[in-house]
Amino acid sequence: MKLTIAVLPGDGIGPEVTNQAIKALKAIAAEFGHSFVFKHADVGAVAIDKTGNPLPEDTLDLCEKSDAVLFGSIGHPKYDNDPSAKIRPEQGLLRLRKSLGLYANIRPVKAYKKLLGRSPLKSQVISGTDISIYRELTGGIYFGEKQLSKDGNTASDLCVYSRHEIERIAHLAFKAALTRRKKLTMVDKANVLESSRLWRKVVTEIGKEYPKVELDFLFVDNAAMQLILNPKQFDVILTENMFGDIISDEASVIGGSIGLLASASIGDKHALFEPIHGSFPQATNKGIANPIASILSAAMLLDHFELTKEAALIRSAVEKSLTLGITTPDLNDKFDNVTTSKVGDFIEDYINNPNDTNLNFTNIHLGQSTII
Repeated sequence: MKLTIAVLPGDGIGPEVTNQAIKALKAIAAEFGHSFVFKHADVGAVAIDKTGNPLPEDTLDLCEKSDAVLFGSIGHPKYDNDPSAKIRPEQGLLRLRKSLGLYANIRPVKAYKKLLGRSPLKSQVISGTDISIYRELTGGIYFGEKQLSKDGNTASDLCVYSRHEIERIAHLAFKAALTRRKKLTMVDKANVLESSRLWRKVVTEIGKEYPKVELDFLFVDNAAMQLILNPKQFDVILTENMFGDIISDEASVIGGSIGLLASASIGDKHALFEPIHGSFPQATNKGIANPIASILSAAMLLDHFELTKEAALIRSAVEKSLTLGITTPDLNDKFDNVTTSKVGDFIEDYINNPNDTNLNFTNIHLGQSTII
């Protein structure tokens, strides 16, 4: 298969972790005979600094012409610490999602056996957790009309959803549930919000088309509590934009590091793949950023194009790196010199040599990532 992939590394640690995902994809291409062409462009703070625009037209044009987008991260303290800034890095990502019609955000959450002790939650509570969160991405309060009174003392944000917006992501979530444990949990606030009541009505109707999928509902406050008390009860979670933003970040503590969580943003024509973490400016160019979320995002990219064996090989490589402790400091007690790049090297080596399982620890310490 030949794919043109737009690479938007963005800000902070974005370029570092994205480079490791590209290593993995290049190794996959070599092993399976694919052709992946990578074309880079600016987005976020780096784009503002160069052009005054967080999403330059050339970047958007590249994304529209590419088969997929591999995204890093956006954000910079000079904007984060200035709430009055009229041009912000995040505007670039929001516009990109809207322009490409990326209405479904998919975030897998998994508790890896090797990392159960890393989570602040008890191992027996999180062991076996495997959740897929489907978050509506282009509607709701984030995109609704915003108003500020002339005196600056009253503000409002409008939350609007249409039946069509709900239906299209609901079908994706139900289809995903059919391939998993056949359970879908709709998260809303239907006891208070009219928009949530529409969500519940539409999803209930669609659920009748998927009789093999068990459908239940939770208010978002209860869902947030249940994610901590008993995350294993969830299979597929379906929810609106803001609720999905919050509970998917909450779910990141289950795995022990936000550096493990990948995501896919899918539309009818386009798809974007990114780690859910931020730009982590304090870690920029220090070699300590965890690239696994970005690498797993590359696996989701392969899944999107039905390259399932290729995606499975990347995930197997990640599992091996976690088992052997070839991870960055956020997850690493064994070695003090495993950098972002070395994790990527190890994943690349494993893809090239999947049947070799003994790690040459000496070479790791000498700066090589070699499986022998």
